[in-house]
Amino acid sequence: MAPKENLEKLNYTLPDVSTPGGSYVSVNVRDNIAYIAIQFPILNGEYLYQGRLGKEISTEEGYKAMELCALNVLAQVDSKIGFENIIGLNHIDAYFQAADDWDDSPEVVNGASDLFVKILEERGIHSRAIFGVHKLPRNFSVGLTATFTINKNED
Repeated sequence: MAPKENLEKLNYTLPDVSTPGGSYVSVNVRDNIAYIAIQFPILNGEYLYQGRLGKEISTEEGYKAMELCALNVLAQVDSKIGFENIIGLNHIDAYFQAADDWDDSPEVVNGASDLFVKILEERGIHSRAIFGVHKLPRNFSVGLTATFTINKNED
């Protein structure tokens, strides 16, 4: 099934595409690899899930926050590359800020991993790395980057 059909079937809607907050592009294509800049839990311009996991943000909310980051990645892909040009998701880097005694990052990052497989199916299988950081911009609890292999358009 196509990604857009999977989104609809599972009642997901792609958020509006956010614009970079600095001197960079949101999608950078080199040869047949697309690098997606960090996406945060932003829904149509509204900042969500701000705070530290295990303090202001629960693990369950963190899962939803990471799912929203993944939807933002897919919105960038749909807007700048097109789902039809995706060969597969290669790798994701997940970032989180948390209370010192919180240690459920794999569960939170599953929010992104699960969504990618639900929407992209076999093309959504990927490797990943998880990084705990002291502070993320705008006090977001999580952030996500991704790389995709794409069909190279020869126009």
